[in-house]
Amino acid sequence: MLTYIQINAAKAREKAWTLSDSQSLYLVIQPNGSKLWRFNYRFLGKQKKLHLGGWPTISLAEARARRDEAKRKIADGIDPAQEKKRARIAAKYAAANTFQAVAEEWLVKCERDGLAPVTVDKIRWLLAKAYPLIGTIPIAQITPHEALAVLRKVEATGAYESARRMRSVLSRVFRYGVATVRCDKDVAADLRGAIAVPKVKHFAAITRPSEVGMLLRAIDGYSGHKVTVMAMRLSPHVLLRPGELRQAEWTDIDFDEAIWFIPAERMKMRRPHRVPLSRQVIGMLKELHEHTHWWKYLFPCLGKPRRAYGRRAIRTVARTIAASPRENIAELGKPILPS
Repeated sequence: MLTYIQINAAKAREKAWTLSDSQSLYLVIQPNGSKLWRFNYRFLGKQKKLHLGGWPTISLAEARARRDEAKRKIADGIDPAQEKKRARIAAKYAAANTFQAVAEEWLVKCERDGLAPVTVDKIRWLLAKAYPLIGTIPIAQITPHEALAVLRKVEATGAYESARRMRSVLSRVFRYGVATVRCDKDVAADLRGAIAVPKVKHFAAITRPSEVGMLLRAIDGYSGHKVTVMAMRLSPHVLLRPGELRQAEWTDIDFDEAIWFIPAERMKMRRPHRVPLSRQVIGMLKELHEHTHWWKYLFPCLGKPRRAYGRRAIRTVARTIAASPRENIAELGKPILPS
């Protein structure tokens, strides 16, 4: 059996040579002076060799312990060299699959699945806050404590709603990692209730018929730009979201069938939508057609008619014509009539 003195005194030769210990454990002294532990064994009738590391990083006692561990694996029907190779591949694979790499891959999938660009941008903005803390860590190695640290950082700014959304986004990235065999579990799932719950803010809403009448009369009495007036007048009739109304194109309107067709890519739920048009709406659209039919959009931006009308401009007008603070709900696209 080898001793520390023998190993330390072993000098390099022109060719590699060995010092034997016991039970097929030996030390290889390379021509460059490095000393490497090796263990020979047989597995399924084949002679194999296991590399145990270099001396003095791996001491004599540690080399013997590793040899004994390898022998136990052989007895259990496990090839230690093959297991080591698989562990090395897994470690290399995990290092390449950092949280940021998996998150960016998931974002590409979201875009392919048709998620709205504005939604993808919001998610990307949230993830950018997480990357400094966990972006470079392999996703399989992230602990709940590290994920919680991301949430705490956002929560500390008082942005409780953003912290809540951050937990949801992290959870979706981890679930994607599980689905693509990059991690074993969603560590953010267990963090529900760990951060402050944002207070629900209720916006003013019109609930009495008399207030609806006041609002509609205020809209009819507005004498601003024709495009703005028509947008305000159409809003309570078609009950579309702001983006769906502002980005409407003349090719979406079928006057013969009295249908307003909205393609899936402009809908929040990514499903095509059809709005039946009343005689009053048809009349308003024909009136608007006389003013903007040569442009792509029903409501072209003032000064930049190749672009859709801006939401802020409509909101400003809505606030101007509102008869009272409760009628600020007249903002373009707000569903003011249905219960």
